[in-house]
Amino acid sequence: MTQRRTPSSRLAATLALDEPVTRIPGVSTTRQGSLAKLGMRTVRDVLSHYPRRYMDLTCVRTTATAQIGEQCTIKGTVHEVKLKRPRYNLPIVEISIVDDDGVMIVSVFHQPWLKQKLKEGQGIMASGKVEFKYGFMRMTNPFLEVAEGESGGGRIIPIHPASEKLAAPAIRKIVAAALDAAFGMHDPVPLPLRLKRGIVSRGCAFSAIHFPKDVGEVDVARTRLVYEELLLLQLFLMKKGDARAVGVEPVRHVVDGDRMRRLADAVPFRLTAEQDDARRDILASMAAPRVANHMLLGDVGTGKTIVAAFGFAAAADSGGQSMLLAPTEVLARQHSKTLGPLLAASGMRHALLAGSTSSVDRADIVERLAEGRIDVVIGTHALLEDDVTAPNLTFVVIDEQQRFGVNQRAKALSKGAAPDALFLTATPIPRSLALALFGNLSLSYLKQRPNEVAARQTTILSNAQKGKAYDGALAELKAGRQAYVVCPLIGVSSEQRDEGAANKKAVDGGDEAYHPVVAIEEEGDFEADNLTAARDEAEFLQKRVFVDYRVGLLHGGMAPDEKAQVMEAFRAGDIDVLVTTTVIEVGVDVPNATVMIVEDADRFGLSQLHQLRGRVGRGGHAGKVFLVSASKQPQALRRLEALEKSDDGFEIAQYDLSLRREGDILGNRQSGTSALKLVNIMRDSEIIEWANEDARSLLDDDPDLALPEHKGLAREVAAVFKDDHSVLGG
Repeated sequence: MTQRRTPSSRLAATLALDEPVTRIPGVSTTRQGSLAKLGMRTVRDVLSHYPRRYMDLTCVRTTATAQIGEQCTIKGTVHEVKLKRPRYNLPIVEISIVDDDGVMIVSVFHQPWLKQKLKEGQGIMASGKVEFKYGFMRMTNPFLEVAEGESGGGRIIPIHPASEKLAAPAIRKIVAAALDAAFGMHDPVPLPLRLKRGIVSRGCAFSAIHFPKDVGEVDVARTRLVYEELLLLQLFLMKKGDARAVGVEPVRHVVDGDRMRRLADAVPFRLTAEQDDARRDILASMAAPRVANHMLLGDVGTGKTIVAAFGFAAAADSGGQSMLLAPTEVLARQHSKTLGPLLAASGMRHALLAGSTSSVDRADIVERLAEGRIDVVIGTHALLEDDVTAPNLTFVVIDEQQRFGVNQRAKALSKGAAPDALFLTATPIPRSLALALFGNLSLSYLKQRPNEVAARQTTILSNAQKGKAYDGALAELKAGRQAYVVCPLIGVSSEQRDEGAANKKAVDGGDEAYHPVVAIEEEGDFEADNLTAARDEAEFLQKRVFVDYRVGLLHGGMAPDEKAQVMEAFRAGDIDVLVTTTVIEVGVDVPNATVMIVEDADRFGLSQLHQLRGRVGRGGHAGKVFLVSASKQPQALRRLEALEKSDDGFEIAQYDLSLRREGDILGNRQSGTSALKLVNIMRDSEIIEWANEDARSLLDDDPDLALPEHKGLAREVAAVFKDDHSVLGG
């Protein structure tokens, strides 16, 4: 008979979700500590501790019908249990299982306690792969379960992540008790949404994912729980994104003014269809009666900056000011050089403010900006200083937004009352990932490079083949062109190197030189590093490889003005070969550079490598990219081969995403993603679209989720994200 729950008992069951695990019968304070080490502190955590796999015991065979090589379950009785020790440190328990048709020999390694636990005549089930050795049918290290009488047959056993102190069977019992404690809980997803998406209730989903009756139930349960995770995340992101406009009247920007027309006339080329679509998307967001939060995702060389410039024109035509925040001074100066003439031709006053700006010039820019005599200010972190004020700031562009921390993005946006925000990224994030991570943003994509006339070829080389890369570079240099040599790190302190080598040896006993994981470089990242490695590389290349050419060095540990000088010298052709770290990953445009050699390429993510190679082949000559790897791991080399096969950044990102965590693609972990336990970005793209659409609709109708039918959702959002106060843009 189905249990019935009164409203009061439903409330108690719902509230039980956020009670400590000691609320679960049988969980002592000792077990509480063991559960905490597995990330389970509340009843909710226990119910969200999903099985990592299932043991299907529904495929039951007899010893006569079991096929060699088949995965199946044999049910019988224990005939004999022997403990063997072929070596002193290798205990093997051998169990003879008999049924009406014959005998199955089961061998279990390193579990000598089974000799005492299993008794002759005891019912038992063994699930594993059937083999035939030494005249008997056998299984090695199968899943074993005591089966009294007829019980145990035809079941699916969940295998939860476990620990040394808490085995999977013990966790199963705790999960079952937690389900009982929360039985009858309220479902936070309103019934109309469940009917619309054809998903089951939360209670049914929890029961089915932990203790399914058949494999089909697992898929049904997972769809519901994935949808819930995503819906809560989308609501959280959207509410946080909308929060910065609370109590503020959004600016409805003019998008057909004089400066807009003059800018369109000043642009020396015709926008591609994609660029024009993105421009319209951005302007529509700026003209809407709500604060704009828009992201423009574009592969390297697709023209994101020129599209963003039309937002500057809309702000100026509306009596507002704009700010463009870039992650490095090299990039900020390039933006100023590229956009400056267009802004001037359109009647917009602009200025560049960076760390190397002289005190006299800085004071003048800060004064003019505060008095409203600058329409567009382009700069680096220098724009975030407290004395930099823009009283009419209505539009903020954050370039390569993932390179800025949450607080930095929030600080930029706080310079205005509630400015429209445009986030640019050259990281080709697939739409499903972008929606999951940035649900509070509207999105536009640029995938095609305009006017691209030069091809780009990527070649994977081993260390022993590095000479081919040097030969390729020398041929281009002889033809009057330039080259990059990219190193993953400037250098590593002796303490880091010693510690890393010790860690590597402890993990895999390897003797290869230790290399830290490559991080995306930002200003000041390498201040404490040993610069010898990069300097030695540049010196080696100058003396031994590129003897007749000028070799320069660029890295994040340099002072901003020094970096700017080096980059300008390279752009002017005064440097032929630039040895650099990933500071040149984005934005740097030297059309005469046609060759790139990337050292230790396997240390980079594929998306980062794709962005790096976007620095060559930007002019009229084909680009050549050589990815050099010392790795002997076939998997690492196969991963790099994706770059030989495709030059599509979004295709590369999809493949990269299938191999790595989404946070690694972006360079950092984004707000709220820790709540996604079941979601697979690649597989669940349709459900991500559902959740994004439904969350936006809910908040349009009920911005505070205050209606009675939405209070459960509001409570869940608060409970799930109680410790996560970060959000893109503040």
